[in-house]
This record gives sequence, C-alpha cells and structure tokens, in this order.
Amino acid sequence: MQLPFFYETILPQESSVLTVSEQTSKHCIQVLRMQLGEKILLTNGTGWLTEATIITADKKRMAVQTSVAMYKEPATIQTTLAISFVKNPSRIEWLLEKATEIGVVGIVPLICERSEKTVAKSERWDNILISAMLQSKQVYKPILHKAATVKELLAVPFSGSTFIAHCLEGTKPLAQYLPLAAYRRVLIGPEGDFTRAEIATATDAGCLALDLGQTRLRTETAGLVAVTLLQHH
Repeated sequence: MQLPFFYETILPQESSVLTVSEQTSKHCIQVLRMQLGEKILLTNGTGWLTEATIITADKKRMAVQTSVAMYKEPATIQTTLAISFVKNPSRIEWLLEKATEIGVVGIVPLICERSEKTVAKSERWDNILISAMLQSKQVYKPILHKAATVKELLAVPFSGSTFIAHCLEGTKPLAQYLPLAAYRRVLIGPEGDFTRAEIATATDAGCLALDLGQTRLRTETAGLVAVTLLQHH
C-alpha cells in the first residue's frame, strides 16, 4: 500500500521534527483518520521527497519526524506549454490538471490577438497544480509563468525546440522534426487560432509548425495532444 502523499513548501533536507500545514494536518487526522506512528510522504515540489512519521496527531498542527530527504533529478525531457487560456474557468482548470499529470515543467498563459479575457485565479490555479502533482506521484510542480504575448515569449532565450500548432497551411507531423532537443515548448492559440501575423512572428523566430492531426481540436485539447506528443518522443 502506497503512503499518502502531501505537499509542504518548507521541507528540511536533514532528519528533523516538522509541524506541517493545517491543510495537511486536517487531511491526515480528520479525513484519513491517521494515528501516531503512521507514515506519510512529503514533497516541496522542487524534487525533494521525504518519508515522515506522525508524532503529534493534531488536526491543526500535526508534527512529524522526517527522515533524510531524497532528491530526484528532473526528467530528461522538459516540456513547456504556452497556451491561450479560454474564457470558461472550468476548462482552464481541467487543462492545468491534465497538463500537470502528463508532466509538463511549465505553463505560460499566452496572450493572443483573439484571446478571450480571463480572470487570473493564481492561488486556485496553484492549488490545482499541487493537487495534480500529488495525485500523479510527482515531486516537481510545474511553474505557472507570467502571461505573455507571442512576441514577448519568443524574446526570452530558450535552448531547445519551439513549436507552434496552428490550422493554416505549412504544418508538419512531429515525426518530420525528429530528433528533438531535450528542452521543448509548444505554442497553442485561442479559439479562432493565431492570426497570420502571429504565425509569421513565430516562424521568423524559428518556431516549427506542428500538425496535430486531421480533426479540429478545442484549445485545451490541442494543448494536451501537443504536450503528450512532445513528452513521448
């Protein structure tokens, strides 16, 4: 049986006594009905993982004895998804959850000419990333970057392969771009697609035009298809 998995922003690397967050305390004691001496796993979302033993069973301030933390090296393939967020908040949240489960290292809300206005919910979105990271047994939380336009994003130095998926002519299947660099990022436009000017900006900056298949995909579906392809090649 796998140990329950929790997130703590501050995680000692050496063995020590740690008072965990009220959220973790409540879930362990009140929801899971855990007792003194039972064990849990803790991660800080930056590669560190430790096993901890409950020494104070308090639903608000549970204390644990941690073991020496272990560091897990980042995955060889590092994929960043830059995507225009849709207006529907539930679809944004679904995208964040599934992209995290797939294993992206970063998500950039992309501001395009046809993007719909969305209300940023940074704290809620961060909680979704944490929850999805724990559910999928990962120790790295994706970075939710500051929103950027296509031009702003491509002005940031990037030592890898950058793709843009769009619905116009000139796209190619991923197989024609193999082998790929270990660092990868993909740009996904809004409903209505990128404008020709945005595509030209991306192409001029060296972006590779990526074909995602014969069917017309929703924005969030296109994002997940693209990162899945990039993660597994």
